[in-house]
Amino acid sequence: MPKFSMNWIYMLVLFGLIGMYLLGGDTVGGSTSRKVSYDEFKAYVRKGYASKIVINKDESTLKMYVNPKNIRDVFNQGSDRTGKKPYVTTEFGSVDKVETFVETEKQAGKFKGELNYENKRGNDLFNILLSFGPILLFIFLWLYLMRRMGGGGSGSSGVFNVGKSKAKMYEKGADVNVTFKDVAGQAGAKQEVQEIVDFLKNPKKYTDLGGKIPKGALLVGPPGTGKTLLAKAVAGEAGVPFFSMSGSDFVEMFVGVGASRVRDLFRQAKEKAPCIIFIDEIDAVGRARSKNPAMGGNDERENTLNALLTEMDGFGTNSGVIILAATNRVDMLDSALLRAGRFDRQINVDLPDLNERKEIFKVHLKPVKIDESVDIDMLARQTPGFSGADIANVCNEAALIAARHNKTHVGKQDFLDAVDRIIGGLEKKTKVMTEGERRTIALHEAGHATISWFLEHANPLVKVSIVPRGRALGAAWYMPEERQITTKEEMLDEMCATLGGRAAEELFTGHISTGAMNDLERVTKSAYGMIAYAGMSEKLPNICYYNNNEYNFQKPYSETTAKIMDDEVLSMINEQYDRAKALLLEHKEGHNRLAELLLEREVIFAEDVETIFGKRPWVSRSEEIMEEENKGAHDGSDDNAEPADNGAEPTPSTVADGLTGTKTGEEDIQKA
Repeated sequence: MPKFSMNWIYMLVLFGLIGMYLLGGDTVGGSTSRKVSYDEFKAYVRKGYASKIVINKDESTLKMYVNPKNIRDVFNQGSDRTGKKPYVTTEFGSVDKVETFVETEKQAGKFKGELNYENKRGNDLFNILLSFGPILLFIFLWLYLMRRMGGGGSGSSGVFNVGKSKAKMYEKGADVNVTFKDVAGQAGAKQEVQEIVDFLKNPKKYTDLGGKIPKGALLVGPPGTGKTLLAKAVAGEAGVPFFSMSGSDFVEMFVGVGASRVRDLFRQAKEKAPCIIFIDEIDAVGRARSKNPAMGGNDERENTLNALLTEMDGFGTNSGVIILAATNRVDMLDSALLRAGRFDRQINVDLPDLNERKEIFKVHLKPVKIDESVDIDMLARQTPGFSGADIANVCNEAALIAARHNKTHVGKQDFLDAVDRIIGGLEKKTKVMTEGERRTIALHEAGHATISWFLEHANPLVKVSIVPRGRALGAAWYMPEERQITTKEEMLDEMCATLGGRAAEELFTGHISTGAMNDLERVTKSAYGMIAYAGMSEKLPNICYYNNNEYNFQKPYSETTAKIMDDEVLSMINEQYDRAKALLLEHKEGHNRLAELLLEREVIFAEDVETIFGKRPWVSRSEEIMEEENKGAHDGSDDNAEPADNGAEPTPSTVADGLTGTKTGEEDIQKA
């Protein structure tokens, strides 16, 4: 529905007045008029119906007002509908003849009223409308179109307001219902933004000690960790105006628009100070300026950034205005934007750890109807490396799965299926495969399971499946430990376990296939990361060739060094491949039994592997937790998680095999 506007009322009144004067029998001033012939007029006067006659000499027309008692005789309706002074109009040829006729009827006693004269040419309003109506209509349409183009009917998106800020302002108690209670985990980040809100509410507490309000705070972290949610909580908690906009809102096709919007945003903020400005995805406008203009720097984007730098900490003052910004690409921001005095604080919003994931699950499980089988601690352990957005997706997907099976409550199995669905993709049990392909896949996945079982630093196995998921033909699930740093021995064990599938194919089928493409991709990335970035090479020890300069189009090492790297990578991968084949030959019988069991059941669990190979020689903390959960009868649940290849937060994925594989998580080496 269109928005209500007084213009519609004005138009209705205007057209109503025009209609009343153009149509016969219009009612003006509460009285009805009717046009009659001159003979009818004379007949009405002779019958004594006339109470007063008014002659207009200029237009040769007259009005005959009807006696109240004769209204029904003339208009065929009562005075309640015609008004108290209805009249008829007619045209005449000569004033003298009218005067003679009226005088004759007076003497005869038929007309006892007054005879008056008027010189006005019709009704003033009607004549004005006829004369100036088209001009007024044109002016009205022109003003209406200009207001639409200038944003009068559509916010500030018009041509004439193109330089105006698109920031949306939230006052206290506005439609932002998110508070700090809705933000689970991120205790450190939440404390820092709470302090900013507290400073605006109670500045004297800090200024008494000589402190100054921080100019800005930059929220930095991977996607989905809650940076924008924290900003929403600030908007909900702050008792001051809150301006929110995206970095892309500054960008426009017109020259100078971005800088103009920056100036307009800070002008509005200064008028409302103290207040908070939030710029989401600031990397869209704050990317590092080119050090080489010849390479074609974007002048418009740089002008916008210069305006932002000046407004944040230029010659003018911004007292009481705090800038919050969010980005997941802080390495691409301009160094001038990150200096103290502009963004005084960088607040890291990292992927949640185990305890934080529990809190996040508690928040997202509030609207979900769960049964007693759901254990939040277990769910938190099954989702290492998941962000807050991923956890919200798990809860929603579990509810959808339960509804698909016509359940009244969401159970543990629904959540585990949801985790598998998000990591590995949708099951494709209808995919047609030959018996030879199924056997190759079973041998491949059994190879992963066997190698990881006998390596000390490999992640504990949870389950193995040869049911196609997404673009993968099979997968192995692991329970990775949340390591803060990763040693060379741990990374080599993971590399060896990843190569176990290709090694099993070569040993037990006599050929290799494209099914290991995903494994080879992950192993190659891991090896290059270890040698080029982590300094874990024998020939290139303690050297990191990582370069964060995006405008440097040359490698930070020579061609000779590149050849050494290639040789070292090839040597490292081949060494682990030979190691995997040796382990498989040592445990050949158990591997074959495992493959046959996979062909029979399609999905096997860690206890099935333990039945074949015996207890794992090395027990990690993750396995101890799994053993506690699996005590008693196995309920067929599919636990999930995946190997962490980097030294920071592990990212869930699967050892997935197919022409392209599935989600593999972050890079094997955390860069810088």
